[in-house]
Amino acid sequence: MRAAAKSASPSKGLSCREALFCCHLPSAFPQESQMAKRAARIAASKNEPVVSLYPAEQTWSPLGDDDQHREQSYVRKVRPQSDNQRRLLKAIGDGNLTVALGPAGTGKTYLAISAAVEAFEEGRVARIMLSRPAVEAGESLGFLPGDLQEKLAPYLRPLYDALSDRLGGKRLRALLADGSIEIAPIAYMRGRTLNNAFIVIDEAQNCTYGQIKMLLTRLGWHSTMVLTGDPDQSDLLPGMSGLADIAARLSELPDVAVVTLDEKDIVRHPLVASMLTVL
Repeated sequence: MRAAAKSASPSKGLSCREALFCCHLPSAFPQESQMAKRAARIAASKNEPVVSLYPAEQTWSPLGDDDQHREQSYVRKVRPQSDNQRRLLKAIGDGNLTVALGPAGTGKTYLAISAAVEAFEEGRVARIMLSRPAVEAGESLGFLPGDLQEKLAPYLRPLYDALSDRLGGKRLRALLADGSIEIAPIAYMRGRTLNNAFIVIDEAQNCTYGQIKMLLTRLGWHSTMVLTGDPDQSDLLPGMSGLADIAARLSELPDVAVVTLDEKDIVRHPLVASMLTVL
């Protein structure tokens, strides 16, 4: 009996209470044990090699095997697609006042805004001024909510789209916020002198003779103005548009360039050029 009790006794030199505490010691700290196991797993995972889903030697393109990759969200250089478009860009670069006439889709507005952005980027002008008549195409939507910018936003959307293509949305918002690019309605242009600016007057066929005359006389020092429009596509009453009369009078001045584009310069869908010949 004594031998059995002696063999079942705790380790030598420890009391019964100490031996009991030591037997339960590993289960007394379960969190430390789990943290040690977790640290071991993390260390082991860091040593495992990482296999790439797309190896470096493989180049993937959304256009497939075509060598011509997709362009960026903005275009820095715009190339003319026809002789008349080349004449228009040259006239804008050489003179201070250019009138661009032509049917829809010939790139009048886009080329003018491209030239304005290029002049601004090169430091030749300090700001860009864009103006467009607030005239609906055949139907009236009534009074629009919001402040001045919100009311004009539907009418000026084509200008915003062209600027976004050339500058990118983030930079366009920054330039509009600091006033480097100003989009103003024609109704508030009287009395202003636009110095060191690039002015684009879009959809001038929806302006009267008096409005165009007022806009042309806003031109100041070190400024360039481009007037674009289609005399055959006016939303005003017959005889009210003054674009054709203004263009005929300005064509007699040697320092003013009047560039006329036609159906061969249309860069939209080919059906647009075909329809304009019969409509």
